[in-house]
Amino acid sequence: MNLTRFSARGFRSLASVEDIPVSSPTILAGHNDGGKSAVLTALAFLLGDHRLTDEDRTYEQAEGSAGGRRCSSTAVEGDFCLDAMEQAATGLPQTVRIRRISEEGQPPQWQYFGSRPADSRLHDMSRLLKGQLAELAAEFSVFPDGPRRDDLLQALNAYAATAPQVEQWQPLPKELQERLPRLLPFGGKDERPDDAVRTALSSCYETYLEDETLQGRVREIETEITQRLEKEADSLCRHIRQHCREFVGVQVKPEVSFKGGFKRAPLEVSKADGEPVDLTRSGQGSNRRIALAVWEWTSNLLENSELAAGERSDAEPTQTIVVYDEPDTHLDYRHQRTVMDIIRKQCALPHVSVVVATHSMNLIDGVDIADVVHLRLGDSGRTVVERLADESHEGIDFHLGQIASAVGLRNSVLLHERCFLAVEGPTEQQSLPLLFRLSQGLSLQAAGIALWACGNNEGALHLAGYLVKNRRTVMLMVDADSRTNKHFRTERLIKAGLDLDTQVTWIGEAEGFNELEELFTDAQWATAANTHWIRPEGVQWTAEDFTAHRGGKFSAHILTMIKEQAEHTSPDGKDDMLYGLVTTLETREDVPSQLTKAFSDLRALAS
Repeated sequence: MNLTRFSARGFRSLASVEDIPVSSPTILAGHNDGGKSAVLTALAFLLGDHRLTDEDRTYEQAEGSAGGRRCSSTAVEGDFCLDAMEQAATGLPQTVRIRRISEEGQPPQWQYFGSRPADSRLHDMSRLLKGQLAELAAEFSVFPDGPRRDDLLQALNAYAATAPQVEQWQPLPKELQERLPRLLPFGGKDERPDDAVRTALSSCYETYLEDETLQGRVREIETEITQRLEKEADSLCRHIRQHCREFVGVQVKPEVSFKGGFKRAPLEVSKADGEPVDLTRSGQGSNRRIALAVWEWTSNLLENSELAAGERSDAEPTQTIVVYDEPDTHLDYRHQRTVMDIIRKQCALPHVSVVVATHSMNLIDGVDIADVVHLRLGDSGRTVVERLADESHEGIDFHLGQIASAVGLRNSVLLHERCFLAVEGPTEQQSLPLLFRLSQGLSLQAAGIALWACGNNEGALHLAGYLVKNRRTVMLMVDADSRTNKHFRTERLIKAGLDLDTQVTWIGEAEGFNELEELFTDAQWATAANTHWIRPEGVQWTAEDFTAHRGGKFSAHILTMIKEQAEHTSPDGKDDMLYGLVTTLETREDVPSQLTKAFSDLRALAS
């Protein structure tokens, strides 16, 4: 059974979050207190590794609700894929919704969403006594093959399958509870080596319990203890019925399992001279390095476990979800790289998924953007999940990731920058950062603005529209003569969701120019040419040399002129030529007024 995604409701700051992927790996990014740890703990609750307390329940904020009251229901739901054997054993489809829910005053229970008889008398019949089953069989005119309880139950289950059905939540079969993914949680900044060792060896303990050579003896002991307890339970039930005659049926079904029997594994270390080391008083760095070594060893353990499981049975190995909470805390850069290598190695295993809560830009940028979940606190103080995804189009996550990679936008930029500036190509991409800094007194990055070049690319326009749809602020800045470009036609810009008045700037149009290069004066061009592209015999470039080319394709004509007349060096292309001019500008007033206004508008958008 594999968990592919999960949602949470009423759990700490997670009032209602949906569709958190469980991938290879999933990266949870966001500021402190944004909900990363809450998401990891909610996952642990779903898989049975966290005991819910009242403090875990979300405070209600509904209008008219009592102040400080916690919600009465907490649930974490996941989408699970069953293997062939699990489907055959339960009769369920390949994909099943399973949740763990805790109503106020009630213990948590696992449920799945599926068909069940509309008649509630046919629900949970496995819990009924033989006499109760016989009464049901007579009531529904069901005739079992024999008098035993199992015969009655089998006949009634066959009848229930043909009865009218409804879709609803119902108890999860025990055989699926035993196949739920196992969780290997490795903590963050407070991780102790003892805890890391216990977590790693717990996986070994469970593996050995599943070993067929040991399983028979373990089950035999469990069965014997269960039978002894059942005898005591029968006596207890009779006693209850004698004193509480209003209760017709009283039964206790003891369950014994050695699965949770592994408690501690203290770690002791010493120096070369034999002097013991008290890890509780050691530096965080050394503690983390020991924990890191344990995590690395766990990668080999997981690999060996999968091989052993494949040799023992035709059943697929149980999914293991490795959870890291800020694993790079207190580690230097070299050890941070080791963490990334460990995670990649674990992700390569077919039945292992990894979920990482981190602030590390290296980790965030190292995965597909579709596997990054950005968590932040909304205005209500509740966690909001941000993913660049579009449920209306299959495969859009992959498509978006390809586009973002092609135009050079990192995942961390997609998640954290406040505004995106899309320009046509390398000319603008090289020069605008310098012009922005000169005009505004700070860099694009400091203003929270990400720059990318469209390259007259339809995919880039798609990305711009996609960012707008996901409530990201975008400005498109292109030359005035690009209105004739099919990708930048008015109807396409509107379709992409761009506001033509505030989010599209046609460079030069306000002054009757066609392109960026025309915004700079002829005197500025002459200064740049005399600085970078010297004429032979000391002949100076003059403003009139550039004025002569106004009216046509200005940038192409002056590039040709400079290449033909420069003595030794000349620009490699339009982008190199404009960059050379920009490097000669010295003051804010040297930046063309139209660009200064556009930059001011851009900062307003970003804020």
